[in-house]
Amino acid sequence: MNMKREHGALTDLLHSLQIDLQIARKTQVTHEWQDYDFVPEYNKLYYILEGEGWLKSGETELTPAPGDLCLLPAFVNQSYATLKNRPPFLKYWCHFTSSIGPFDLFQWIGVPLSIPVADREDMSALFDILASSYGNASVIARLREKSILLEIISRYLEHVPITILQHRSEDLKRIQFIQSYIDTHMESSLKVEDMAKAAHLHPNYFIAYFKKQFGVPPLKYISRRRADKAKILLSTTALSIKDIADQTGFKETNHFAKFFRKETGQSPTEYRLLHGS
Repeated sequence: MNMKREHGALTDLLHSLQIDLQIARKTQVTHEWQDYDFVPEYNKLYYILEGEGWLKSGETELTPAPGDLCLLPAFVNQSYATLKNRPPFLKYWCHFTSSIGPFDLFQWIGVPLSIPVADREDMSALFDILASSYGNASVIARLREKSILLEIISRYLEHVPITILQHRSEDLKRIQFIQSYIDTHMESSLKVEDMAKAAHLHPNYFIAYFKKQFGVPPLKYISRRRADKAKILLSTTALSIKDIADQTGFKETNHFAKFFRKETGQSPTEYRLLHGS
């Protein structure tokens, strides 16, 4: 499977991405700041403002400088410490999870553990909002912290090459095959038994495997793919509602219309008027 198709499969999995902030702070660490050989169940972001220190994630050692943003992935052996006779870190930091089904995002992808930040003031402002939102108990603060954390992660990822981790490639191949099977059989009545057979899996195991990888059961995922295809056809073609219903697996237009409203909150006609080219 080539990189474009791998990334397409991973992009689709991101529909089920759940971001949860566990803690966010700005801290001047002391010379006693150290810990060795532990495996956290959360990711860490360190944004270094001043000072020096030592980090280790897996086999990679870092001595980040002020202006560096470090991302230390979950479920990897880690260590950290101050450097002898050197000023310790002043840093923004946070712990967070980024789940895709039962896995963390960074169990799927590999990225460099540190990048230099071009606009330091802007990044400091983002972390400042993140830390202040974490300390606020309101519902709006919970929404804001997710938004800011996603923005920081997005800025990190847009400046680095993203690689699919080798030990996940077999899962991605199977996931891509399942996606392709669903897309090419969209017009027919898709059955779990047929999908399981095509993927060479027992139906019971297939259901559990599918939910583990995609974060939702097969039928819910199929509904989402049908809705996505219907949206594209409504907004980019002049096909009739009946033809679009046929192409997305519905033999009755009324059934399709009810399904589409349930998935999107709009009728097919309303959606076309708002989004059509």
